[in-house]
Amino acid sequence: MKKYILLLIVSLFFLGCSDNQNSNKNPYITNYSFTVDLNLNLPLYSNLKSPGNGIYYSNAGAKGIIVFNTGTGYNAFDAACPNQEISSCSTMTLKGINALCACDSKEYNLFTGQGTTAVTYPMKQYRVQIVSETQIRIYN
Repeated sequence: MKKYILLLIVSLFFLGCSDNQNSNKNPYITNYSFTVDLNLNLPLYSNLKSPGNGIYYSNAGAKGIIVFNTGTGYNAFDAACPNQEISSCSTMTLKGINALCACDSKEYNLFTGQGTTAVTYPMKQYRVQIVSETQIRIYN
């Protein structure tokens, strides 16, 4: 009997696990496969060496990506407004430690991806790998 209970518990654990923590539950932002390597020694990306700074990279994701140094690592989010259909105003811009959507003037925290006011969807997050002290990889 104990063997079956243990098997049930282990089975439930594996059913709750997912190998794709960045799955897309947002109907406005399509999944895009990409890999981007950023060399932090290049002037264009050197801002990322300091905590609390971010950059916009236009050639990935739905509307580009925003990469942010949290002080303990890096976050990367799609620059598409998560609560708007893709349009000419739906590319978010950096505003300090937040990203701003021009369509609805909503702000999203770059530490968490959550809206600073009530919103339906958070920012779509991508994976970040620290390759070396001077290179990071962002991918989906």
